[in-house]
Amino acid sequence: MASKTLVGAIDQGTSSSRFLIFCSKTGELITYHQTEIQQLLPKEGWVEEDPKEILQSVHVCIEKAVENLQALNLSVSDIKCVGITNQRETTIVWDKLTGQPLYNAIVWLDTRTSSTVDKLIAKTPQKDKDHLRAYCGLPITTYFSAVKLRWLMENVEPVRKAIQENRCLFGTVDSWLLWNLTGGVSGGVHATDVTNASRTMLMNIHTLRWDEKLYGFFDIPMSVLPEIRSSSEVYGQMKMGPLQNVPISGILGDQQSAMVGQMCFKPGQAKNTYGTGCFLLMNTGTEAVESKQGLLTTVGYQLGKNKPVVYALEGAVAIAGACVRWLRDNLGVIKTSEEVEVLAAKVDSTHGCYFVPAFSGLFCPYWQMDARGIICGLTQFTTKEHIARAALEAVCFQTREILEAMGKDSGIPLQSLQVDGGMTANQLLMQLQTDLLGISVVRPSMPETTALGAAMAAGAAERVGVWSLDSKDLSNITTDTFNPCIREKERDARFIRWKLAVQRSMRWETAEDVVEIQPCPLSTVPGGIFIISSLAMFMLSEIIPHR
Repeated sequence: MASKTLVGAIDQGTSSSRFLIFCSKTGELITYHQTEIQQLLPKEGWVEEDPKEILQSVHVCIEKAVENLQALNLSVSDIKCVGITNQRETTIVWDKLTGQPLYNAIVWLDTRTSSTVDKLIAKTPQKDKDHLRAYCGLPITTYFSAVKLRWLMENVEPVRKAIQENRCLFGTVDSWLLWNLTGGVSGGVHATDVTNASRTMLMNIHTLRWDEKLYGFFDIPMSVLPEIRSSSEVYGQMKMGPLQNVPISGILGDQQSAMVGQMCFKPGQAKNTYGTGCFLLMNTGTEAVESKQGLLTTVGYQLGKNKPVVYALEGAVAIAGACVRWLRDNLGVIKTSEEVEVLAAKVDSTHGCYFVPAFSGLFCPYWQMDARGIICGLTQFTTKEHIARAALEAVCFQTREILEAMGKDSGIPLQSLQVDGGMTANQLLMQLQTDLLGISVVRPSMPETTALGAAMAAGAAERVGVWSLDSKDLSNITTDTFNPCIREKERDARFIRWKLAVQRSMRWETAEDVVEIQPCPLSTVPGGIFIISSLAMFMLSEIIPHR
């Protein structure tokens, strides 16, 4: 058999799980396997996934990818370590004695916690959603894990009981996978990394520790929380399957992992990932920059226990690829997600049609959770082709809003934007993005930068050391570059119209804004009698001669 030094990466996303195998010397993707994950939608605004299905899908992907590797005449023993990257904020609670989930995973874009958020904001001194920003870098919204965990504690009896009996463990998807893959009930490691912990609202972003001010605010017991570790160190060994005894040595939340995979190691470098949502991160160096523009302050990475933490500003859009999925699954406009490009390319513009996909409210920079999706500017001329194109443009407009906010916060105007994620295979989307931003869009030829980042972190870990992160050793990434081809006047005019559409989507769910229809006076008995008798008296006064 041929021999290479290989690194595996588990990429557990919102819509699928994958296991990818890379060559540590070149960064080349050798093989992979992918399995879709079913999303459960029990009520409007609720989005869940089965934790056991998530775990099983990872096992299947590892087994199938290893079979692919052996078919390429490569040995499984060449895989020296495994990294994990995952959908962030998604919240799982389980019983540490049985290993069974206590509830379905509540996915990051779930909005059931709106009333919980209102109660939490109401108890702050200034009724301010940014009350905790100085500690955790985040606003109080439905997005983050602490709010989801608070909801579970208030509404799910098995969770309450497990906490009372000291049986409950909490974690984001990385913690759930790590605990199970390293032994589960038989000594599984209950840990997370700084990037995932920074998305819970429970970690102090400056000390990198669980903060009593934060978990006390949410009334969450510290006993359920995982240990916080760096993004690159040996956490434990795989206990089963074809990779038994292989160390797990890298963990990064998916967006931070893409930042590492895109090699955004210098302050001012930024990347945008187009997946279920859309996430733009800019490296701000070793200082946490507090946003004044509605962005998030988050941990970018810490590549080793004794290495400095690097921070980032983040703009998060809830609905990007999920909008295309909605066109496919809910409306039946397309049969596959790939068809949206062909459909949208049949028209030269949206002809004034704008689509604001605020299915879960608006994230950055508005944090308007009462917004809902709208399609406006419709005429009899509008077709499904125009709506498909408007859906793609919505992704681009939302990216522009984040980019403008990021420029104001950082003082660093971007000259180009590095992109990755599944949607970047859409050539039309990439051209629309560069046209509507007015800067170059740079796409790597190897699009799997999210998984690559986790592999790099794992391979670079102390006691593993099969992947050098020294700049002179990093492989140059071949790229495709898209450049704008519309005038600034047209770009800005379309953006202004988009902003108008966004305003129309807001406050849709606010009870005070519902217009109360006043009843007609004739529809009530006293009012009707009064008006009819008054009219009769008037007519009689006209008929009877004046004396």
